Amino acid sequence: MPQPDSLLGRRHFLGLGAAAATAATITGKASAQEVKSETSKIVVPPVGKRILLSCKLGMITKKDGDKDLTLVERLKLAAAAGFDGVDFDEAGAYTVDEARQAVQESGVFVHNAINHEHWGQRLTSPNEAERLKGRSNIEHCLRVSHAAGGSGVLIVIGHGNDGPEAEIEARAAEQIKAMLPLAASLGQMILFENVWNKMHYDHDAPPEQTADRFIKFVDSFNSNWVGMYYDIGNHWKYGQPRAWLNAFGRRAVKLDVKGFSRAKNKFVDITSEEDDVPWDEVRKGLEEIGFTGWTTAEVGGGGLERLTLVRQQMQKAFGLS
Repeated sequence: MPQPDSLLGRRHFLGLGAAAATAATITGKASAQEVKSETSKIVVPPVGKRILLSCKLGMITKKDGDKDLTLVERLKLAAAAGFDGVDFDEAGAYTVDEARQAVQESGVFVHNAINHEHWGQRLTSPNEAERLKGRSNIEHCLRVSHAAGGSGVLIVIGHGNDGPEAEIEARAAEQIKAMLPLAASLGQMILFENVWNKMHYDHDAPPEQTADRFIKFVDSFNSNWVGMYYDIGNHWKYGQPRAWLNAFGRRAVKLDVKGFSRAKNKFVDITSEEDDVPWDEVRKGLEEIGFTGWTTAEVGGGGLERLTLVRQQMQKAFGLS
């Protein structure tokens, strides 16, 4: 068996040395410090947590009084509020390099990316140009998430008003399948969020619906790079979260978190008096499927005080200390 200093290892080492020597020849003064400066800083989330807490970037205030906050300052604000990371839901507004640099400068982990243009450029649109633009937006998000160190991209598949279900599913699936090679090469999952878009559930029907239609669509790809970004609050109106979690199983890769009142038919603060989401049942469901991973608040945001409150509410919902 080859030893650690095998020919391949020596070639790799010598190759690095040759690269440094070439740089020295060109610049006349390459140094270890310069080589080190070209090495990206690796930012990691807390280790050992079964459930990680994050907020959407869009929840973090852009101002401190009259001062405009930089992206780096906004990410640091999430960390100061006690979040383990951030979901980069303003990915369309930043380049890959800007996202990477902000993470490295702030030291705050970004686990996911989103582009809200999915409502305007839908994968289900009857207009091909819109579908292709929607795909391009998601591909940008895949690259941003990869550059930031994340593991996935949340997408809204489209809208049920775009046509018959079979037809719009086929349109969306065509674009998603075309993105899978890029997703796989970057190690990024394409995650479908359950939203009020009249797809895979009956929008005007009463509660206690199942997750079966969502599962059928996810499984139609037969891909390790496709899953669910299950929004617990969104579909408490339509089904039992514990039952949905058990149905999704491994497909529930990440979770969005918000409160919802069935009694008042509106979104509310997580674990507030108005929130009737059965969080005890949610916790049981998560335990039953062995869920580990990222949970992200999607509620009204603000500054440090508001973000800290949201983090505390998430801890209460998930039974975390």
